[in-house]
Amino acid sequence: MKLGIVGLPNVGKSTLFNSLTKAGAESANYPFCTIDPNVGVVPVPDVRLGQLAALYNSAKITPAVIEFVDIAGLVKGASKGEGLGNQFLSNIREVDSIVHVVRCFEDPNVIHVDGSVDPLRDIETIDLELIFSDLDILDRRIAKSAKGAMNDKSLAKELTILKKIKAHLEDGNLARSIETEEEDEAAFISTLNLLTYKPVIFAANVCEDDLADDGASNAYVEKVRTFAKENNSEVFVICAQIEQEIAELEEDEKKMFLEDLGLTESGLEKLIAASYHLLGLISYLTAGPTETRAWTIKEGTKAPGAAGKIHSDFERGFIRAEVVNYQDLLDCKTYTAAKEKGLVRLEGKEYVVKDGDVILFRFNV
Repeated sequence: MKLGIVGLPNVGKSTLFNSLTKAGAESANYPFCTIDPNVGVVPVPDVRLGQLAALYNSAKITPAVIEFVDIAGLVKGASKGEGLGNQFLSNIREVDSIVHVVRCFEDPNVIHVDGSVDPLRDIETIDLELIFSDLDILDRRIAKSAKGAMNDKSLAKELTILKKIKAHLEDGNLARSIETEEEDEAAFISTLNLLTYKPVIFAANVCEDDLADDGASNAYVEKVRTFAKENNSEVFVICAQIEQEIAELEEDEKKMFLEDLGLTESGLEKLIAASYHLLGLISYLTAGPTETRAWTIKEGTKAPGAAGKIHSDFERGFIRAEVVNYQDLLDCKTYTAAKEKGLVRLEGKEYVVKDGDVILFRFNV
């Protein structure tokens, strides 16, 4: 999974990136301190892996990972070259989802590029720049398709869809809100890598005092939550500064620090939960003496497709899957005991994999 982090300058974007990735991206109280895009790869915390690894005495644990891309703060006119221009937007065209960091705290010592805190205005500013950037992509694609549309029915159909999206964006709408009439129309739009077609998670950056009640008493956060609900987006509340402090602690210290703040999970864990929910993702597990590993798949994936995440040969030569729920396996303490109790099931090609399944694939090529 790959997530792109966007936001205005000085909203806590790079501070959040630092805390999530411990990558040490430069973070300072002035606009455009992030000039080159920063990239960090983060393991997905999953307690099930350690428990299964202990059961199997695995030599190696391999968690699922998320790649974060942090780009320079955007300002009004970025798509037309203002600030650092939109040259960095190309770096997030390949991401699965956009994490939009929105400032929801007052602090006279931290400059706001527009002079005041207003999360909905900030969201609109970023959305407009993403729309302008997408229109630029569409204009080039339309010009290309128009050349052959007269003699090619598939190109003519593409051209119609492209013009439909362009008109939708020109009305100030995001591509993901467009209504599609056919399944292949939606499939085509998804291939365009439009920024405004990507799902969005809003990171409401608050001060430390607003963390304990998850921003419930923060009027700015409430506005973001209402906006997100209306736009089928996710929201999680974070204090980027606190997250950066947490990131530098050992696991035991981290747990105590979170408890002192009245929190049960870190910002990274909140973000991962929001990402998996928004993108419809789950994890299945494989375990053995060599390795215990988590594999991320789309909810609704059938057994052969899940097997293909490991290797294409597994999918091509799929015979069956031996499946047991991870908690059942832990409770039985051995795979053999789980099998004797009838908790290990043999599943075929139509089996839909569930989160927490521990699977052994049988295949032949």
